[in-house]
Amino acid sequence: MTSKLQVTLPKALATQYGIRPGDEILWVASGEAIRVVPARSVTKEDSIEERLRLFDQASERVRRRYKSAPGPEPTDRGWTREELYEDRGRPR
Repeated sequence: MTSKLQVTLPKALATQYGIRPGDEILWVASGEAIRVVPARSVTKEDSIEERLRLFDQASERVRRRYKSAPGPEPTDRGWTREELYEDRGRPR
């Protein structure tokens, strides 16, 4: 990350995903991570129902992972999946 908040994409990743200079990319908040998505791969905005379905799938994967890993169970975060996707996570 430069002082101008610019990020360089490694050539191997750019080649792997077909990203070339001048291509538009989207920065998508994804929990505690940020996804970099080539804009051409985004054809439509998912409906709330679709986003909730994907959220449920990810939550189930996390539950399975916690069951197989030692350590404490996750606690309630203080929000519901519906609240999370009411008006957040949409591209601007």
